[in-house]
Amino acid sequence: MRYPVSEPFDSGVLETGSHSVFWERVGNPSGKPAVVLHGGPGSGATPWWRTFFDSDRYCVTLFDQRGCGRSRPLASDPDTDLSSITTQHLIADIEALRVLHGIDRWLVFGGSWGSTLGLAYAVEHPSRVSELVLWGVTTTTRHEVDWLTWSMGEVYPEAFSDLLALVPDVERGGNVPAAYNRLLMSEDEELRDRAARGWCAWEERLATLQGPPNPSPRYADATFRLGFARLVTHFFGAHGFLPMDGISGRLDRIVDIPAVFVRGRLDIASPLGVVWRLAQQLPLATLHVVEDEDHGGADVTDRLLVSATDQFGR
Repeated sequence: MRYPVSEPFDSGVLETGSHSVFWERVGNPSGKPAVVLHGGPGSGATPWWRTFFDSDRYCVTLFDQRGCGRSRPLASDPDTDLSSITTQHLIADIEALRVLHGIDRWLVFGGSWGSTLGLAYAVEHPSRVSELVLWGVTTTTRHEVDWLTWSMGEVYPEAFSDLLALVPDVERGGNVPAAYNRLLMSEDEELRDRAARGWCAWEERLATLQGPPNPSPRYADATFRLGFARLVTHFFGAHGFLPMDGISGRLDRIVDIPAVFVRGRLDIASPLGVVWRLAQQLPLATLHVVEDEDHGGADVTDRLLVSATDQFGR
């Protein structure tokens, strides 16, 4: 069972020059430090993320990554320059927050896109990571992005045909997220909205294994819908702004970090083999494969994640 939602004891804004990054801290100010890396990209650090930690044991830093949530400017704003929103910029923000709060090392907790960011941060700053707890684990390589689009297009050909319908003919055989990002950055407001709806419909299709897609209430918000679609396609179209071996080729740097990875067997958002091979190279990592759960996880995933933070918080 997850813990009750705890209220922040501190919050503020990290000024980076080009972005104002909103952060908050929950739990025990003297507790074990942890940082939460939300998914999306662009989903925001909603209160739900706080519930994986015992507020008596942990001091948890959460923040809305550049371009989303309570950070400004939003990716949905017409004048926002997405070139200042990359994985390297987000890693720098994590480090700036660590320094701001006087933390030496902290547990890194993340899910989905946040797991890619957590791994990228860990291999860049291994001395600053005490443990890793990651779920829905991905590394956002070209192989995984192609899986998310072209491979899943073979599973859901009708929905994939709808997704491709908006893409110009000359771009239909290539990088689908990059092509969509160009549509989403168009000066044509109607085209931007059609593209945002199209991408979010594909997200809903992949999130529902059987039957018609379950509509997500957050996509009903036009501002969220556009910002989310822009950020996802911006990062996925650039394969996470990482070299092909940006994570897999640097795992030697984190072999001494205890880690817990959780993935659903039914998680079709990326191939399970990626995290399985990753875990084989990390002697202190435990991979839990949950047979009956998908990318969003459910009761077993929640229990495993809370068990991990409880264990590391002792």
